[in-house]
Amino acid sequence: MTLPAHAGCRRLCRALLVLLLMLGTGTVRADLHFLVPGGPGGGWDTTARAAGEALIKSGLENNASFQNMSGGGGGRAIAYMIKMGTKQGDMVMINSTPIVLRALSGQIPNSFRDLKPVANLIADYGAFVVTANSPYQSWEEVMAAYRRDPRLVKVAGGSARGSMDHLVAAQAFQASGGDGRKLPYIPYDGGGQAKAGLLSGEVQLLSTGFSEALELMRSSDARILAITAPEVIADYPEIPTLKSLGYPMSFVNWRGLFAAPDTPDAKVAEYSEAFRKLLGTPEWEVVRKRNGWLNNYETPEQFLESLKQQEEQMARVMRDLGFIR
Repeated sequence: MTLPAHAGCRRLCRALLVLLLMLGTGTVRADLHFLVPGGPGGGWDTTARAAGEALIKSGLENNASFQNMSGGGGGRAIAYMIKMGTKQGDMVMINSTPIVLRALSGQIPNSFRDLKPVANLIADYGAFVVTANSPYQSWEEVMAAYRRDPRLVKVAGGSARGSMDHLVAAQAFQASGGDGRKLPYIPYDGGGQAKAGLLSGEVQLLSTGFSEALELMRSSDARILAITAPEVIADYPEIPTLKSLGYPMSFVNWRGLFAAPDTPDAKVAEYSEAFRKLLGTPEWEVVRKRNGWLNNYETPEQFLESLKQQEEQMARVMRDLGFIR
């Protein structure tokens, strides 16, 4: 028997109503969009793509998309997120210690206070790298040369003077008996160009993130002399830390996620819970181990407190080294 037209219409309307209710309660949602405030291949990009892909493989998300937006030391992406708000849908931005450092130095007009912290994900460390054929076989040899003449050790970093790569290197040299203020730091536009500067012989040492350093080490083009982890990393026991060499310096670079300032608290909690679950999956563990990361999950409230504490600590260090007044 053929149903009257109005009966078919009622069924269609009910189906549409169910779909709308599912969308409204989050049962079905669009892609989780990752905003990356730097170019492809850097630490932010690597972390965002690793998280997005592991979310999909673990079944925690159906899909994820990625958008690289470099410029202004990350300031362009922050301004974009503030301006767009939630109009782009489910969007989170990856960031790390530079959002604190660059706000303190006035390089960017906004800070973490202009966004909503979602979750702290991982801890990464600073690493000091030489070419495979470098005459320097150890961190001690680098420091011996530097104490003789600081001009003998030019240090490359993938960001401007006063940035994280510069600050971490200056701290390490200061803690190892050198004068961190005299460090001949050569800034490059991104980690890829800094690596090229090291491999071409333009500089003697590269200050970078541990995960990026591991890529160079695995290619057999370079050796890692020391890292800034507070203790030797279990997955890489052969790589010394500055502390294991007897120098009182460690530095942890967090990487975490932020949402737009107008994101509802319930939505922030939903994002944060998804990332908490992610860090317990075998799919994420493969990525974490490969990159030498340490899981460092924090809730939005814990993350905000950590950011405030780091801001206070880094302001003191930057003043001591002459980076800010």
